[in-house]
Amino acid sequence: MLENVNLERKLARDEYQEIVPSRQRRLYDLEKACWDKGIPSVVVFEGWDAAGKGGAIAALTQRMDPRGFKMYPVDMPRSFELHRPWLYRFWLSVPNRGEMAIFDRSWYTRVLDERVQKSQPESVWRHAYRDIQEFERMLADDGTVIVKFFFHISAKEQKRRLKKLEADPMESWRVTAATWRQNRNYDEYLEAVEEMLELTESGYAPWTVVEATSKWFARKKAFDVLIAALEARLGDEAPAVTASQDAVIREADLRREMERMEAPEDGHTKPKPRAKAKSRGRR
Repeated sequence: MLENVNLERKLARDEYQEIVPSRQRRLYDLEKACWDKGIPSVVVFEGWDAAGKGGAIAALTQRMDPRGFKMYPVDMPRSFELHRPWLYRFWLSVPNRGEMAIFDRSWYTRVLDERVQKSQPESVWRHAYRDIQEFERMLADDGTVIVKFFFHISAKEQKRRLKKLEADPMESWRVTAATWRQNRNYDEYLEAVEEMLELTESGYAPWTVVEATSKWFARKKAFDVLIAALEARLGDEAPAVTASQDAVIREADLRREMERMEAPEDGHTKPKPRAKAKSRGRR
C-alpha cells in the first residue's frame, strides 16, 4: 500500500497561505454545528516521528473554539495504568456529546511501537487488533465521527529532519534514542504500519494516508479530509458556506503578516542591528 504513495506531492507555501483561512473558518463553523447537534468526533494522528503531526494539529486547531475540543498527547502507559485493561486510559478520553477529541498518537502504539520494540509478546499485540476494532465500532455506533491520519515520509526524509532538529538548540529535545531507533528500524516499522492499515480500515473508521514530505500539502489534506468527514456526518444540517471572497482575502493577508513575524523555516529570526549613532565632537 505505502509503496504506491506519491511522496513527491507538494504545495507551495504561498498557495497554502491563500487557502488556509477559508479552511479554518469552515472548520470552526463545523465545530460549532457539531456542538449544537451533540455530535462527538475523534481525530487520530499517527505517523513517523518528525512527519509533521504536531504542526498539522496546531494549524487545525488554531482558529477552533478551545471549549469544543480536547487534545491528548499519548505516550507509553504509566505504571498504574498497566494494572488496568489496556484501553482503559483511552476510554477516559472519549469525547462528550458535541466535543472533539484529538489524539497525537493513540491506541495504535500497541500494534506499532510495542510490536517493533518487542515490549509485548506477539499474542498480546495480535489480540489488540480485535480490541481496537471493537473499541472503534462501539464509538461509531454511538454516533462518533472517527477520522484517522497516518503521516507518511521516507526513511531518508525522516533522517534529514531528525538531523535538522538535533542541530537546533530549541528543538533538539524532541530527538531521542527511541526516535533514531525508529529510523534505523524503518523497514520493520513499515511492515507493522502496512498491517495496521489493512486490519483496522473500515467504513466507520477509515484511514487517510497523508503524503507529508511537503508540510503545506499535508496540512491542507488534513483540513480537507476532516472538513469532509464532519460535513458528511452533519448532512443537511451542515452550515452553509458563507465566507465572502473579501473576508478570505483579509484572512490571507493576516496570515502572511503572521508568517512574516514568525521565525523562518530554517532558523530563528534575528533582530536587525541598530545603526550606530554618529559620534559628535565637543563644541
